[in-house]
Amino acid sequence: MATMVQAVRMALHVGEERLGVTDVFGEDVGPPLGGVFTATQGLRTAWNTPLDERGVVGTAIGLALAGQCPVAEIQFCDYAFNTIDLLKLAGAMNWSSNGDWNCPMVLMTPVGSGIHGSLYHSHSFDAQATRLPGWKIVMPSTPLDTYGLLLSAIVDPNPVMVLLPKALLRVKSAPGELIPGEPDDDRQLGKMIDAPVGDRTQWQPNWPDTPDLFIPIGPLKRVRAGRDITVVTYGRMVALCRKVADELAAEGIEAEVIDLRTLHPYDWEGLKESISRTHRALFVNEDTEITNFGEHLLRRTVEELFTTLLAPPRVLAGKHVPGIGLSDSLEKASVPQREDITAAIREICAIKLGTRGESPKNGASHRSVLADTDASEALALAYARR
Repeated sequence: MATMVQAVRMALHVGEERLGVTDVFGEDVGPPLGGVFTATQGLRTAWNTPLDERGVVGTAIGLALAGQCPVAEIQFCDYAFNTIDLLKLAGAMNWSSNGDWNCPMVLMTPVGSGIHGSLYHSHSFDAQATRLPGWKIVMPSTPLDTYGLLLSAIVDPNPVMVLLPKALLRVKSAPGELIPGEPDDDRQLGKMIDAPVGDRTQWQPNWPDTPDLFIPIGPLKRVRAGRDITVVTYGRMVALCRKVADELAAEGIEAEVIDLRTLHPYDWEGLKESISRTHRALFVNEDTEITNFGEHLLRRTVEELFTTLLAPPRVLAGKHVPGIGLSDSLEKASVPQREDITAAIREICAIKLGTRGESPKNGASHRSVLADTDASEALALAYARR
């Protein structure tokens, strides 16, 4: 059972051997370290750059325009903020050239909290990334999705950003989600592709025969079916939301959990189908709550699905603070935790709308009651009862 780090490593190996990757580079990406999280150990095309994020991004753009296929890494997304102008340039390349120029580059960076990284190693980048038109943005939550989405990113003709949740990098695949071709025994996989501690000068990885498995950029994944509320999330929050949903099932609340996987272009049709069916929505992520990507999804939900809603949709996100605290208590207070998600789902599902303000009676469903109630009045009642 591969970890997310091992999935990245195997995907990049496939990329350099079969998909045309010419360079994998970044700070400490090459030998001997192979990346601060060891995601690039053993790769033939990996090399080290100076500690200069603008240089990393600028080099990737230049290589892409020269016909190469680069995969660049920003060591932590906290240090990507000083590259925004170059990221905008890469995203605009195809559009500004009227389709004459592509910029086939992949930019990987670890994101989010969960490792007690404090101020400079705990930021999120998803909202900022979605403000860069021309980029495709993916954030996997499992090793299998990491492998498949990274391969799709490598073959895409324009820039793709792969956001890797730091707290999930060492988490192993769930049963039934093995990467095809990897050994069943995770210890065997480690012996094959994890560099030994100490002298690595003579070490060579023994790569498993994994296929070209492309998970399309765009489609969401339903990780838990439900009827009462749609919980839309991605990255680190997926497993947390699923655990909460499983626990709330004992109370009679059946939450549908959606792993968005792709932040742009996101699967609006899939979201629309789910929210229209459950009539309630909660958007969960750990980026700061002001100008949060979940706010965009909420706005579109209200604009296009207003008449289907039985309760006001909500965003549950990180606190709007300059950074994540170093201590465990401060870190937990800064981003959504299990109890926060539980409380939000309970509160949204507790809102029950009846005909002309009354609760459903004699077993009438919320859906049938909504059909008899003026939609705008129903939603106004929902807000008034909060």
